[in-house]
Amino acid sequence: MTNGRVRPATLAAGLLLAVPVLVAVLGPLVAPAVTPEDGAPYVLGDGHPLGTDGTGRDVLGLLLRGGASALGVACGAVALAYLLGAPLGLAAATTRHRWIDELLMRPVELLLPIPSLLVIGVVGVGRPGSPAAIALAVAAIGVPAVARLVRAAALDAASGPVAEAMLLQGESRARILFGYVGRTVLPVAAADIGTRVPLAVFTVAAANFLGLGLDPASPDWGVTIAAGREALLVQPWAVCAPAAMLVMFTVGLNLLSDRLVGRETAR
Repeated sequence: MTNGRVRPATLAAGLLLAVPVLVAVLGPLVAPAVTPEDGAPYVLGDGHPLGTDGTGRDVLGLLLRGGASALGVACGAVALAYLLGAPLGLAAATTRHRWIDELLMRPVELLLPIPSLLVIGVVGVGRPGSPAAIALAVAAIGVPAVARLVRAAALDAASGPVAEAMLLQGESRARILFGYVGRTVLPVAAADIGTRVPLAVFTVAAANFLGLGLDPASPDWGVTIAAGREALLVQPWAVCAPAAMLVMFTVGLNLLSDRLVGRETAR
């Protein structure tokens, strides 16, 4: 932002992000009013603006109803990963005892090599088609990386003169932990969220694409892409429309977070 004006790149990133978010939030509300009745499989036109899928469902209706799960599960998973991982990383960074640091971080690091789709697949077998179970699985995958990142970002501030002065002045460890050290981590966390949320979106979409996530009849964007991929040349909108929403969301969020973090760093 320069002279109170929004830069074109920031505006473009915001627009890219706003379209899929608005579709995900408002789509289920307007879908009943704009969705025609089911028709023949893979129809282009005939009252269906984006055609129909392989079972005759209107693609526009699927697009409007599928964003809540596609984006909601991923965003919820990242929020839960930070809710669990960030305090763990901050506690490890601010402790004065190395054995506590080792005790906190070593069990978490053992989870890092586990493939994400393996975890989701195991959860999918136990709780098939459950958005909450998928969100928990993706969050569990993200907790180790978040804890390591926050710990690394907080180490300098936690051992710096400001934290030492606050401790000598009798400030509580909670105030030092969250009031000072936590604030220094925010730019790093914001940049990480800008990449972690898109990664979670594509992880959830990949799980749904492979049949490890939601029910195959779900309107979720990832499920829709998987269902329509065999007829891509016959009915491209069944795949391209939800894929465009996912790409716009991930690119827009990544660009916007980079712009905002860069602006805060420049201050």
